[in-house]
Amino acid sequence: MDLELRDRVAVITGGASGIGEACARGFAAEGAEPVVWDLAVDEDGANDPGQPLAIRADITSESDLHRALERTLDRFDRIDHLVHAAAIGSGKFGFPFTNLTPVDWRRTIEVNVLGMTNVAHAVSPHMIENRSGTQVYIASIGGQIGSQTDPPYSASKAANINFAQCLAKDLAPSGIRVNTICPGMVKTPLNRSVWQAWRDVNPDENTLTYDEWAGEKIKSLIPLGTWAKVEDVADMVLFLSSNRAQQVTGQTINVDGGFVMHW
Repeated sequence: MDLELRDRVAVITGGASGIGEACARGFAAEGAEPVVWDLAVDEDGANDPGQPLAIRADITSESDLHRALERTLDRFDRIDHLVHAAAIGSGKFGFPFTNLTPVDWRRTIEVNVLGMTNVAHAVSPHMIENRSGTQVYIASIGGQIGSQTDPPYSASKAANINFAQCLAKDLAPSGIRVNTICPGMVKTPLNRSVWQAWRDVNPDENTLTYDEWAGEKIKSLIPLGTWAKVEDVADMVLFLSSNRAQQVTGQTINVDGGFVMHW
């Protein structure tokens, strides 16, 4: 299926690793121009001729995002698509929630909620001016089911889902579509950090390796019984960004092997 994304410009926050990186590769494979905004970017080695534009940007910094926006528009004059994949977990195992203190919430909320807010404020005015564009926000099934593993992360992802719906309503008159994707169990550094936080609070004799821990979760929770791949999430991002989904906005779509089913 031709998604008609050739020569489109797609900004991907968190595009240097994990799901964001898979999205950047996916857009490039479709002939689009991916632009990575990521704190992990080494700009000295990231912008060789013929390579995707990569800009070091902290999504909690409005000035960083303003600079990233200017550099992107200087090179391409427009932004057609936004994929917001940058996020963090608390780094703590939150079951029960009293394992955490209020201080443990602050950085996660700052990055995941205010970071999304900053990105939306940076990119949306340009799309409104052009009266076109798509935005896809990567949330999590944890934002739908109140996952106890990492309450700050789950709460922040619920906020992402809600704010994306607000954006969809506000931006629809300008021809801009906004959707949210909720991945399930995906092998990413963030997923592995959840296991590490769990392992850190369990006695050595009761711990499992990452593959054992994840394998048990998949077996007990995922109807399809398999890991989701970062490419599975990226494929949904590409579809939602394309005109093939021109009547899809304000939706929360799970890519989770059937973990969360609403009826």
